[in-house]
Amino acid sequence: MATLPGPAEAMPRSWRVLRLGTPEEALRLEHRPAREPGPGEVRVRVEAVGLNHPDLLLCAGRYQERPDPPFSPGFEAAGVVAQVGPGSVRRVGERVVVVPELPEGALQESLTVPDAQVYPVPDSMPFVTAAVLHIAYTTAYAALHHRAGLRLGERLLVTGAAGGVGSAAVQLGKAAGAYAVALAAGPVKVEACRELGADLVLDPDDPDLVDRMRDLGGADVALDVVGGDLFDRVRRCLAFEGRLVTLGFAGGTMPQAPVNHVLLRNYSLIGLHLATYRRQNPDLLRSIHAELVGLVEAGVIAPRVTELPFDQAPAALGLLARREVIGRLVLNC
Repeated sequence: MATLPGPAEAMPRSWRVLRLGTPEEALRLEHRPAREPGPGEVRVRVEAVGLNHPDLLLCAGRYQERPDPPFSPGFEAAGVVAQVGPGSVRRVGERVVVVPELPEGALQESLTVPDAQVYPVPDSMPFVTAAVLHIAYTTAYAALHHRAGLRLGERLLVTGAAGGVGSAAVQLGKAAGAYAVALAAGPVKVEACRELGADLVLDPDDPDLVDRMRDLGGADVALDVVGGDLFDRVRRCLAFEGRLVTLGFAGGTMPQAPVNHVLLRNYSLIGLHLATYRRQNPDLLRSIHAELVGLVEAGVIAPRVTELPFDQAPAALGLLARREVIGRLVLNC
């Protein structure tokens, strides 16, 4: 069994949900022994962990998957392969993105996972970039290209555009040659969207939002991560044969779509849940990952990242809960 050379590692730290609640109530930092990899597995020394809104839902017991405590939340991390098990196709010292399966999530300094949960990245890619490449950017890419079929010159409308998936969608939409309209409130988030390349930034609470979008010709493609009342306004912003992809309900309310409106306005409602693709079409995710790596290396996309130490996970998730994060939030180990 190959192992990364060097001194023995200290017992790695792991954030564990011991009881459901807010991050401050739920999370406790523990030392846990690293598990040796079995056949077709690798042990990864984690260098950075990307935080996502679903981590908040996991802590509260409101995510689609509801593991019983104790468990570790977290959906993506980046690090170095420290040990490979028999038959693994990975190599010791390789830099990778890790997308672990619950209940052993990414908020740990050591992860032992099957090869299928590991995606290689170039040695030149910083860990903080690699740690946020999978969830938000793969979701946005799959929504824009695989589900909505975004075409050159189309009008793209993005809700929550200063957040994780939203900021990725704006960048990827511009990379595809779309006219990107970002929905964001407040001067800091508005300026962030402009820096991401948005052609137009509108206030999601603007009572004239629908009229302003219709004056532009409507949205050919819309990505919604917010849900609630905003979903209802966004669907009214769609152009003829527009496509609306629903990606989540960060606003806290799940909307109900009137099918008669879908019929009369000739638009499409499309869903995307990224985790399902890991079971149903993992080859697609690997193809998207390779595309994203190429776009990062070419300087076409650049995640906007705020970094905090690993031991500040509860406070960091509190920032996400209060929507005080622009782009992505990363914990450095």
